[in-house]
Amino acid sequence: MIDNPSNADSNARHTRIVVVGGGAAGFFAAITCAETNPDPQVALLEKTAHFLSKVRISGGGRCNVTNRTSEPKELSRNYPRGRSALVGPFHTFTSRDTTEWFESRGVRLKVEADGRVFPTTDSSQTIIDCLTQAAQRAGVELRTNCGVNNAKKLDDGFELELSTGERMRCDKLMLATGGCRTPSAGQLAVALGHTLEPPVPSLFTFHVGVPWMRELAGISVPMVQVAVPTAKLKEQGPLLITHSGLSGPGILRLSAWGARVLHEADYKFSLQVNWLPQFSADSLAQQLETQRKNSPSRLVVNSPIPPLAARLWEALVLTAEIARETRWADLSAAARHRLIQQLTRMELPVHGKSLNADEFVTCGGVRLSEVNFKTMESKVCAGLYFGGELLDIDGITGGFNFQSAWTTGWLAGKAMAERS
Repeated sequence: MIDNPSNADSNARHTRIVVVGGGAAGFFAAITCAETNPDPQVALLEKTAHFLSKVRISGGGRCNVTNRTSEPKELSRNYPRGRSALVGPFHTFTSRDTTEWFESRGVRLKVEADGRVFPTTDSSQTIIDCLTQAAQRAGVELRTNCGVNNAKKLDDGFELELSTGERMRCDKLMLATGGCRTPSAGQLAVALGHTLEPPVPSLFTFHVGVPWMRELAGISVPMVQVAVPTAKLKEQGPLLITHSGLSGPGILRLSAWGARVLHEADYKFSLQVNWLPQFSADSLAQQLETQRKNSPSRLVVNSPIPPLAARLWEALVLTAEIARETRWADLSAAARHRLIQQLTRMELPVHGKSLNADEFVTCGGVRLSEVNFKTMESKVCAGLYFGGELLDIDGITGGFNFQSAWTTGWLAGKAMAERS
């Protein structure tokens, strides 16, 4: 138990280490610190009633722990913000290390076709239980409903003003309080001398106000190419049509890379969709010509090109101004051209975004140049450490945001333990 400093034995030499934020990075840092050096007293403070809330809901409750990509430079390419800063840390603790860490503690993991790594139980509770038990075994003091209202740097450490009314002193302090959805969320870092890059949402879906699209809600396409030409953004990946517009990994990746520029555009822009990126314009024209020769009497609307779903194909044909009763034999060269354009360069008006209020990721946070990425220690405030999404780091969908949390948490935990 960490005592109130007024009651502490003045002769006690144990180093007090406090980690603020009971999410993935905070838990990993506290565990790593306590396992590396059992002498310091380590406390993990969480302002809400529950630890690891984002872990619980991630991946639809399955918890996408990491990604199989493990080569540091390749792994770092999945971070729109933080790419250069993370190369070094990933040489020290990569996704392979994450997998070994959990498996060595009895968690069986599986790799899905797209590279995402999940527990074989398909339950985030498996990961929560593992982390909680590891922290308890290591002697970490776990406190919920215990936020930090203010932090002050002292000559020999820090003084914290807790939401419980207590004051606590510590020799080393780590902030892992999550994404700065508002500038006030990073106020502890600012109070200790740090600069925040403005927070804006990342990993969001697009509102598309096209009536025919709403009727196709639930239809997915395994691979599309989406682009915002005005912002020089282009991504590929699975796409899902929703009641409000477009979602899926391809859209989420595009939103991550374009987080700032799309925010500046007030989320109003033209989205270009290539529904069949596996075809070049010439090979697609040849495919349509083959259809015309082989099925001249068949209706165009009833002849979808795989992997497009029949209802989606029908909608795309009709939006190309091809009459429903048109047969392949009667398809004019001009109509074929319009269809190719709709299949490869469809323009859709985006007029807003949607976010998962609990799970969404933010771009922005503590300025990376103010942090030593070998130890995660502040360059402007000795004894202060950072980890996770509080930093101006965010990854695309696929387990990458958790991986940066594990890596930065591990580095901070090791550094705090070894310098105690």
